[in-house]
Amino acid sequence: MVGLSLPDREDSPEVLLEELRLLLASLGIESVGSVMQRRDKPDPACLIGRGKAEDVRLFCLARGARYVVVDERLSPIQKSNLEKLTGATVWDRPFVIMKIFERRAVTAEARLQVELALTRYEIPHLKGLGLQMSRTGAGIGTRGPGETEFERHRRRLERRVREITRKLENVRRQRRLVRDRRRKRGIPTISLVGYTNSGKSTLLRTLSGDVSILAEDRLFSTLDTSVRRIVLPGGGAVLFSDTVGFIRNLPPALVAAFRATLEEVREAELLLMLLDASDPEAMATYEVIVDTLTDIGCEAIPRILVLNKLDAVSPEDAESLALWLRAKGEDVAGVSALHGEGLRELLKSVERMLASRNEWFTRPASFDALTFPER
Repeated sequence: MVGLSLPDREDSPEVLLEELRLLLASLGIESVGSVMQRRDKPDPACLIGRGKAEDVRLFCLARGARYVVVDERLSPIQKSNLEKLTGATVWDRPFVIMKIFERRAVTAEARLQVELALTRYEIPHLKGLGLQMSRTGAGIGTRGPGETEFERHRRRLERRVREITRKLENVRRQRRLVRDRRRKRGIPTISLVGYTNSGKSTLLRTLSGDVSILAEDRLFSTLDTSVRRIVLPGGGAVLFSDTVGFIRNLPPALVAAFRATLEEVREAELLLMLLDASDPEAMATYEVIVDTLTDIGCEAIPRILVLNKLDAVSPEDAESLALWLRAKGEDVAGVSALHGEGLRELLKSVERMLASRNEWFTRPASFDALTFPER
């Protein structure tokens, strides 16, 4: 693993490399070591200096490493030069995240979104694939005597991008129709958002009692939107939707490809923003979530910050973090989604916020409709 320490970066390089190690572990790839270079700015040709690239090459030879994985976004030129200098296959952080998405995708929609992101990523990197991409074609059936393999491959990829985009536009239209029907029925939608592995799926699973919802202790276990009907303390019904998790430096290609999924967040009446209370970098993670919500145009949606995994942290640490978040202007609720602690109070907060913003949202008195299953 290769990282940069830059003067204007807020996140600790060590934290970023540890997260990269976890991402690679999700793909079954063992990390045998890491290299960090302190620079004022990335090298435009190789990202790191040529001397450091030589150190990486020698390290790969000594440890038998087949991949060099860079915790940055590489330009095609940087990727090509690093592969020549190190003699190894070079991946960057966006590609690692997209490979995880590719492995986790289950539904046809998720597979289309991941394929779109990977295809868009591949197009600008074609010229770095070597001499085979610069050979010209000729003979019967070719497009022209001077056309290169690069041009043919690029045209094929661009055609595939248009095809997938057309299919995903149909998905967006279908989602809009579903949301319109929900609005006409007067059912509010609450979206669960937050960092990957913060417990969103576990929360939805516990609230709904639906054991078919996948909730695992791993990065990006959820790529598809899951929607479940939940009854609030006063008896009113709402829909909770679980969405794909956020991560530092989320690849723009993935954000664009998952636009249909992220529109579920933008159209929600309320956000439940989950934060792992046991995360040692919880404050920095909070800033990443807020920045991501801003990037996808959701910063103005009302929200409740849900401090999750209280069972894994001391009460003193949880209260200290809650005080810091309230000082940031957040409405904070503490829960343990795994054990069901604090969920009644959370739903009451949801109900109060919806009632304060919507005169039509009534609260008939019956809490018996909602049960909380055991672990």
